[in-house]
Amino acid sequence: MNIDSHSSTDAEVVYQVVSGNVNAFERLLKRYEVHVMRIVKKHIPFDKVEEVAQDVFVRTYQSLPNFKRDESFKQWLSTITIRTCYDFWRKHYRYREVPVSSLSEKHQVWLEEATAARSSQSFDERDSQEEAREILDWALDRLSPEDRMVLELVYLEGYSVKEAANLLGWSTAKVKVRSFRSRKKLHKLIKEMSLTQRD
Repeated sequence: MNIDSHSSTDAEVVYQVVSGNVNAFERLLKRYEVHVMRIVKKHIPFDKVEEVAQDVFVRTYQSLPNFKRDESFKQWLSTITIRTCYDFWRKHYRYREVPVSSLSEKHQVWLEEATAARSSQSFDERDSQEEAREILDWALDRLSPEDRMVLELVYLEGYSVKEAANLLGWSTAKVKVRSFRSRKKLHKLIKEMSLTQRD
């Protein structure tokens, strides 16, 4: 007798897949596709989101025999998703010299105003936030995959050090040290960029 996909628990569906009912995996895919996409979109360039999400589900399927029935499938899947995003950056990472001149004139003006500590009332707040995010993305692109992921998780998404450590498979000490150093690197990058703008 088939267990209805709405009434079966995640652990039961995993057991079915591991026992040979490969088609049951589609239930998990449908249940968690949106959840995985939401995480991937936060960390991966738009044009690579579908590819990375697919990698997540391939890894999940391959790892099902390691899933423990007493753990939360959603949390387990989130960990696989974060680590897949991290691996994406490790694989595609190259130290790139991205000149400040690659920023648009609008971004350069915003950076000049922001670093000169001019009144925030002098330019529209929404535009300011959007430009700040784009400049942050520019700076994040110049960091290592490790620095980028820890900054995004701890400072941009608000995960605790312990949660970030679990998601990345690191010790809490490593997350603390890496997040502190990464923040300093990011600050230095943005400061250097603003000094270049003033020259």
